[in-house]
Amino acid sequence: MSIEETTGSVYAVPEPDLTPEEMIGRARALRERLIEEAPLGEERGGYSAGLHEEFIRAGFYRVLQPRRYGGYEFGLDTFLELITEISHGDPATGWSLCLATDHIWHIASWFSEQAQEELFGPDGHFCAPHRAAPTGTATPVDGGYHVEGRWDYCSGVTHSTHFIATAMGPNPHDPESEPMPLACVIPRGEYTILDDWGGGKQLGLQGTGSNSVEVTGTFVPTHLVEPYEWKNFELPPEGTPGYRLHRNPMYLGRSTTIYYGGLGAPMVGAAKAALDEYEKIIRSRPTLLPPRMPRYESADYQRWFGEAWVLTNSAEALLLSSAQQYMDACRRWEQGEPFEVADDSRIRGIAMHAGKLAFDAIEILFRTSGSSGTRAGSRLGRCYRDGSVYKTHIGAQYDLHYVADAKIRLGLPATI
Repeated sequence: MSIEETTGSVYAVPEPDLTPEEMIGRARALRERLIEEAPLGEERGGYSAGLHEEFIRAGFYRVLQPRRYGGYEFGLDTFLELITEISHGDPATGWSLCLATDHIWHIASWFSEQAQEELFGPDGHFCAPHRAAPTGTATPVDGGYHVEGRWDYCSGVTHSTHFIATAMGPNPHDPESEPMPLACVIPRGEYTILDDWGGGKQLGLQGTGSNSVEVTGTFVPTHLVEPYEWKNFELPPEGTPGYRLHRNPMYLGRSTTIYYGGLGAPMVGAAKAALDEYEKIIRSRPTLLPPRMPRYESADYQRWFGEAWVLTNSAEALLLSSAQQYMDACRRWEQGEPFEVADDSRIRGIAMHAGKLAFDAIEILFRTSGSSGTRAGSRLGRCYRDGSVYKTHIGAQYDLHYVADAKIRLGLPATI
């Protein structure tokens, strides 16, 4: 039977009547616990096993997962709202959860029915980071590939069920092709998580579980390997394997908005957390210079707080708009309107700018809060450190992306 003819659920949805609003409410209810656990998360390098179990019960890992395979299939808008809310409690935990779960969407979009039934089984729980840099090799062997290599910055790997490694090898659909980047899905137990994250080893984002992963030669069957061509591909008229299987245009595979939204959402949450802390400071401390008054009554602090508040609200509006525009573009494709690389690039830019505005807000709040934000254990300081490390990510090198977006708009080749 073809995937076009296949219908029905394979794995049961844990709570069939769960709504997006209820799920976001569960995330909001965890905020104080996330705040409390954040320092320990930095020390260990990732969020706790207890939070992981709470996330499983709440359904957070299943937001983008197809309903056919036990997921909720809620959409990118719900997903980014969830990550923002978790990050409002702790940005590092939000980052980790995001990058452990958003790649479910890539599996659902690009991999075959056989692969999805295997990966989402036996109970529908799946979480896997993906390292895009092709720092490994995939050597063809009978029935699949022999994969080995080492990948750094594998955010979300702490509680992963699988790891998606990008390795160089011939296209599984064209064995005579030259080596190209391949996405190889490897189950837990066949990769080693190295102890090189958290505990003061980094400036910020220490609680993101961004450890390096090492694979010392494991067999990956052909059906768990797909070309990593998820950014600039030509969308076929019949859609991706995931669209044909799930009949949901969300799974059309256009990837850059999802990538950049997943970076912006933790920063928007971090800006909200920084605002919370700043308000506590200005409500509880006087100005340093005369005339002495509570800081919240000072025009200077009102201006700084107000600007950061407007920036944060704007960032959140951009982030959610990017998700909604993305979902709208998917639906319009199903009605016959093209969904091109340029469309994804345009929406991606909106998501990227959300992250930029959010960090601008954090920077204002940290700079004007006083030296207490630099002390160990400061939540405002943690938001600033996490944001500063985000700023080193390729996804936050705005000038490069402005050039790439201009090239795409002008019909020129672009590499980002």
